[in-house]
Amino acid sequence: MIFPLSGMFIGAILGAFRARARGGKRLDMLQWGAVFAIIFGLLGMFVLIILQRSVA
Repeated sequence: MIFPLSGMFIGAILGAFRARARGGKRLDMLQWGAVFAIIFGLLGMFVLIILQRSVA
């Protein structure tokens, strides 16, 4: 369960930094952070599923 949560956390941080680098305001940073958190969380979920199926 750590992969999706850490993916969401890292994605939110990366999204906020990316929005700030492009000159975005607070709501832009929140939106980019949310989108990146969803994307990285899904990637983390797929990694978790693949690891669970290959080990068990």
